[in-house]
Amino acid sequence: MKLFVSRPLPEPVLDAARAEFDVTVRSSNAPLTQDEMVAALAGYDVVLPTLGDRFQAEVFAACPAPRARMLANFGVGYNHIDVAAARGAGLQVSNTPGAVTDATADIALTLMLMTARRAGEGERLVRAGRWEGWHPTQMLGMHLSGKRLGVVGMGRIGQAIARRAHHGFGMQVSYFTRTPRDLPGLPDAVPVASLHALMAGADMVVIAVPATPQTHHLIEAAALAAMQPHAMLVNIARGDIVDEAALIAALQAGQIAGAGLDVYEFEPRVPEALIAMENVVLLPHLGTAALEVRTQMGLMAVGNAVAFKQGRPLPNAV
Repeated sequence: MKLFVSRPLPEPVLDAARAEFDVTVRSSNAPLTQDEMVAALAGYDVVLPTLGDRFQAEVFAACPAPRARMLANFGVGYNHIDVAAARGAGLQVSNTPGAVTDATADIALTLMLMTARRAGEGERLVRAGRWEGWHPTQMLGMHLSGKRLGVVGMGRIGQAIARRAHHGFGMQVSYFTRTPRDLPGLPDAVPVASLHALMAGADMVVIAVPATPQTHHLIEAAALAAMQPHAMLVNIARGDIVDEAALIAALQAGQIAGAGLDVYEFEPRVPEALIAMENVVLLPHLGTAALEVRTQMGLMAVGNAVAFKQGRPLPNAV
């Protein structure tokens, strides 16, 4: 079977793929163009895409008789793939949950700390040669210990964030989720019935829901207006869950105190208004950017492809 890999991946992943498939690895890190996606569907049995490779309905329409029978997505998020259109074209789709949980939760805590303690602003101050030395009222931020964390979404990643915040910083945890679930290790976490009530009661809000049509602009002007003026927002999920224009307006108006972002609505474009704000921490989608994590993700994607090749149920079908 022929496997097309849309971006360069860690060598152990490619070694595992080559042991099972005739592999073609695209050398570019740019998202696939529509012509490239159509060619991949027409010329390969399995395609291994990732974030930005937008396999939408029009791509499948442009390739009405694809050779490909599987999209083995590299990543837990798959909002770039129209799963219904893929299935309609005869393709199975898989993803890589679990492998990304701890690394993404770590980035959430990084952003929480950087935003609350003004770390990005302070680092820029030092690099610019403008630091005049320590004094008692310099760059006072928000102390996280004991504060109320509001988690939007309580899947694997939301729970990992909540555990780190509660057991590491003694934060009180509230959460909003449409899917009630048991929370091992978080007996004191408080479910909140509405999103706005969650955001109104939190000192720090973290977005940890998947991107779906239902969560598009879930965090919009009214949700942001519900937050307290000292509160801060962190997004490590997907950019379009937050209405970016509404977030900019809330920050400019002082409705909220700050934001920490690892994802953006029109990624990789980051609005100049956000770049200009000292109270916003901006990371370049680092959620899973650790070698061992990306390797594990790739091996999971290849494992899904191997299961398909062998006629077994996909371990991580979506």
